[in-house]
Amino acid sequence: MKIAIASGKGGTGKTTVAVNLALSLKDAQLFDCDVEEPNCNLFLGYDLEKIEDVNVKTPVVDKNKCDLCGKCSDFCQFNALAILPEDVMIFPTLCHGCGGCTIVCPNKAISEVDRKVGVIEGSVNGELAFCQGLLKIGEPMTSLVIKALQEHIDKNATAIIDAPPGTACPVIASVKNVDYCILVTESTPFGFHDLKLALDVMRILGIPFGVVINRCDIGDNRVEEYCIEEGIPILMKIPYDREIARLYSKGIPFVNEMPEWKDRFLRLFRDVTSLSEMRDRPEQ
Repeated sequence: MKIAIASGKGGTGKTTVAVNLALSLKDAQLFDCDVEEPNCNLFLGYDLEKIEDVNVKTPVVDKNKCDLCGKCSDFCQFNALAILPEDVMIFPTLCHGCGGCTIVCPNKAISEVDRKVGVIEGSVNGELAFCQGLLKIGEPMTSLVIKALQEHIDKNATAIIDAPPGTACPVIASVKNVDYCILVTESTPFGFHDLKLALDVMRILGIPFGVVINRCDIGDNRVEEYCIEEGIPILMKIPYDREIARLYSKGIPFVNEMPEWKDRFLRLFRDVTSLSEMRDRPEQ
């Protein structure tokens, strides 16, 4: 089973929920898909090893063969190539690696080389397997790194996916093939506003979802009231607790020091599993 932990905005406690949930399960896998700033390992402290580089094919032009016809530039929807009166310019960071320019070039003047856009790292420590993607600084191809990271998911084990915050393309790439999405929010005006954006995305994608309300006893009750009105499962409420905050500040997953919370996360997992199975069950 693949479970994504997502949020409409940053800072709601998404990574906290992902790490503590993964540590509460047996034979779990944890994947940090927030590849621009992965931080799950701040709480795990694992020694990570490089698994693979993530590369994208980028065009190279043989100017002895190129007659500046412009067919490659006309084809490219991302403006990664520009034809000048006496030269060809290539903008590597705009290239999506589709290879179309090599096909349309009548003179076979275009070939491709690998350009590194990120790296996949991982570690196995006890029962928890952990992998993260790390986008190369200055590269915009976030989704390519996320896709490469998810190739390492073992379909025979439970996978917890820590998605990036927000509702943009990296989030779509992280959640589109999951069985269930847990949306983490907070009881604040910003939390409520961005939760509704994230809910819209899940509905469009057809992904079943439930909500975890973090720091539930600050702010107001509008998130809980909205979820009740809309029939959205509230899977867990985490209070604004001094001990949880103290452990967080030291980079310690609170299920390791507060065993009662491990039981609560196990109950959350059972609820998610049940809700997912109910959705997949054919109607009688």
